[in-house]
Amino acid sequence: MTKKPFVTSLALVVLLFSSQLLYAQTGGGNGTAGIQDATTQVTSYFDPLTKLMYAIGAVLGLVGAIKVYGKWNAGDQDTQKTAVSWFGSMIFLVIVATVVRSFFL
Repeated sequence: MTKKPFVTSLALVVLLFSSQLLYAQTGGGNGTAGIQDATTQVTSYFDPLTKLMYAIGAVLGLVGAIKVYGKWNAGDQDTQKTAVSWFGSMIFLVIVATVVRSFFL
């Protein structure tokens, strides 16, 4: 009865070592192909994400313009502060999208 756990353990160890040996022989241990594949997948996302950030910047600009116009029309004193904050965030978003795209591509 003590042979069965030993045989099971031995079979498990043999299977573990053979899987590692087969993995190393198929080129899975190299990693270069995996890194190249990951690089192409990541860089393929930059164009759509850059366009998305530009679209978000455009929406922020429109919302900011409406807010500033509403405050200006109402006669509020902090119109300049509101304009600077909204348009500053829009410009920051567009600049970040451009810099990130040019840095990584």
